[in-house]
Amino acid sequence: MRRLIVSADDFGLSEEVNEAIEIAHRDGLLSTASLMVAGPASVDAVRRAKRLPGLRVGLHLVVIEGDTALPGATIPAIATPDDRFGTSQLGLGIDYFFRPSARRALAREIEAQFRAFVASGLRLDHANAHKHMHLHPTVGRLLIETGLHYGLRHVRTPCEPPAPLAAAETHFDSLGASALRRWCGVLRHQIARAGMTTNDSCFGVAWSGQMRAGRVAGLVPHLPEGLSELYFHPALEQNALLQSLMPDYDQRGEFDALISPELRDAVRRSGIALTDWAGATLPQA
Repeated sequence: MRRLIVSADDFGLSEEVNEAIEIAHRDGLLSTASLMVAGPASVDAVRRAKRLPGLRVGLHLVVIEGDTALPGATIPAIATPDDRFGTSQLGLGIDYFFRPSARRALAREIEAQFRAFVASGLRLDHANAHKHMHLHPTVGRLLIETGLHYGLRHVRTPCEPPAPLAAAETHFDSLGASALRRWCGVLRHQIARAGMTTNDSCFGVAWSGQMRAGRVAGLVPHLPEGLSELYFHPALEQNALLQSLMPDYDQRGEFDALISPELRDAVRRSGIALTDWAGATLPQA
């Protein structure tokens, strides 16, 4: 049976994102959102989530290109004094793997983000990481080990099979996408060892920021068996921060997709069951 989670990342990044998520949950197919606990609009996001009891909210762990939960001056090995992570995946990835001081600081920051989520009063539904940084074996391990202490049961695996994309429109698999799927195998092993569950497939990687209604509706009939996740980056409009971070993203188009009758009809016609992370499965170790 084909099952589907419809989710949104970057909850708490801006009020434009938060409002889009609230409307998409109320009027569209969105069931799930991932919260940046130290995001500039995280307080607003939590307030909205508490008046939306049907919205499942998880942790969107930020260890790159975002705000820290701890003061940057206390974790200088991985953050600037003005409480920001760097933007280099390669540079941070090397530091997180090889530098003991960076690993210690990373562990403290991940603990602080889980603690902040629990302090919000929201129920922890799932976890993933900004820019899929939990594919890094050190980040993935610390997310899972720390999450266990806070009741974490479900972790996203951003494994995007190329065949459904190619069936929906012309798509050429890249070496980078193939490498990403290999790292997903490492993450699945970590998830399985912890007794947690995950999705089978995930879509929104190759088309990140371009998940428009017609395109996604065309993908839906080709979703594979098992549990898939469609994740989006919606916003009602791009403010200065969103423009600087994601200048090429059509965030309004992604919001429109979430509330479009076209997407809803595609899911219905394809006989796909909408679900949440409770429908996730234990991966092979």
